[in-house]
Amino acid sequence: MGAPMPGSEAWPGSEDMTVVLPATIGPYVVMRPLGGGGMGVVSLCRTTSGRLVAVKQVREEYADDPAFRSRFRREVAAARRVSGVFTVPVMDADTEGHRPWVASAYIPGPTLDQAVRVCGSFQEPALRALGTGLTEALQAIHGAGLVHRDLKPGNVLLAADGPRVIDFGISKALGETRLTGTGTVIGSPAFMAPEQIASSHDVGPEGDVFSLAGLLVYAACGKGPFGTGDEGALHRVVTAKPDLSGVPHALHPVLQRCLDKTPSRRPTLDEVLSQLAPADPAALLVPALREDLAVRARKDSATSGYCMIRSQSADGAEVGRASFRFTEHQDRIDKVVTLRTTRRGTTGELVACRADC
Repeated sequence: MGAPMPGSEAWPGSEDMTVVLPATIGPYVVMRPLGGGGMGVVSLCRTTSGRLVAVKQVREEYADDPAFRSRFRREVAAARRVSGVFTVPVMDADTEGHRPWVASAYIPGPTLDQAVRVCGSFQEPALRALGTGLTEALQAIHGAGLVHRDLKPGNVLLAADGPRVIDFGISKALGETRLTGTGTVIGSPAFMAPEQIASSHDVGPEGDVFSLAGLLVYAACGKGPFGTGDEGALHRVVTAKPDLSGVPHALHPVLQRCLDKTPSRRPTLDEVLSQLAPADPAALLVPALREDLAVRARKDSATSGYCMIRSQSADGAEVGRASFRFTEHQDRIDKVVTLRTTRRGTTGELVACRADC
């Protein structure tokens, strides 16, 4: 089965054992970290059946903040309203526990910014495929009565079957006007629309169209149409013309319309789809991205897992639990094993394990 987890002082069959459990979030066993932001961390986890999920959990320092909890509840509620091929479904959540969390389907792909670093600039066929996928994701989001408001490279995942839009942390319902304090600007400066800078309350679906164009420029050039998110980004978004010098010329007309400073002059999502056609979804899988996805798949299949062992006395009463790590490509473990725990003379029954290595 492999070596005991760190912290275990003995192996089954010895006189004593320190009982150790794997880290868990709700009912999910934590496998490894995936990333995180200022207010939450995301972990790759497994269900009891072995299915992979991504679980976002609020950081300890924000868990007792009523305003943050309210925002987190809104985020979860918003994400649950959206369903679409190019969004990520919410599977489970606990917004009232000590440290709130939300579990979503795991998408084994890089974020757009990671993909650009690995693959370099995307060419026109890949840009059209990316653009149509993101546009369809926005159709699902807007169709659910929401505006995303934070489309940026870190909130787009690239999977083998297309892009996914994630993170509804600052989304708002259409017509909702009270989410931020006066003068507060929320979003990512290099990709937010001018009206979002002026007043986050006034952002409608047109703001997401503006940000969509920024993502395509980023994928083509490695930077947004108004440069990086430095101190001058907000001013450039409001006053400067977008820089499309590294974008294929055939895409200039649609991107220029999307990046118009006046929301009413931007195209609808249906118009964006029409102008991005024809698009071949397979064109997004450039060789470097295909290899990156393959590496990630191998890593996920070899991720360390855990055996959970319940210790029982002769009368069947549980007297302890222990956990062992088993690593790459071990065979399915489906037998009852025997061990000694801190209470001698007990037996251990294997009650859960990683079974799909």
